[in-house]
Amino acid sequence: MRWWDIPPVLELERELFPDDAWSEGMFWSELAHARGPGATRRYVVAEADGRLVGYAGFAAAGGLGDVQTIAAARDQWGTGLGARLLTDLLQHATAFECEEVLLEVRVDNTRAQKLYERFGFEPIGFRRGYYQPGNIDALVMRLRVQDAPDAPGAADAPGVPDVQGTESHG
Repeated sequence: MRWWDIPPVLELERELFPDDAWSEGMFWSELAHARGPGATRRYVVAEADGRLVGYAGFAAAGGLGDVQTIAAARDQWGTGLGARLLTDLLQHATAFECEEVLLEVRVDNTRAQKLYERFGFEPIGFRRGYYQPGNIDALVMRLRVQDAPDAPGAADAPGVPDVQGTESHG
């Protein structure tokens, strides 16, 4: 993800997450930490037919990674794009020397939960009222990187857009 990707990312963000969409400033702040030798972030976008159709972000610190966001346009659901984005993030978790990766997912988002479970994430707890303003709980999931299975096949599915990201570590 680059600065010029922010406007289409925001458009998709607002479409998919109308109640708790990230602000432009949040994306700018994350991208500020995604470049250079001290980078702690990885942000990627996926494009199809000249249109941004997905994005994902990851943060790393002290051996711990966090999937910050993953989004795929509705017309991309079921194509393997989410798996491809997650595969990219997890490859960089290894490069960042993360031992564990955490994420939060809405308790009512079973589609995403199933994707994470396919990658070996396990539920470890809840964050009550995490998603505001709707007061929706988050399921916290964890993956121990050494226990991660190889990416479950969808990353090379035909017709799935390529993932393009920032160079996130020196």
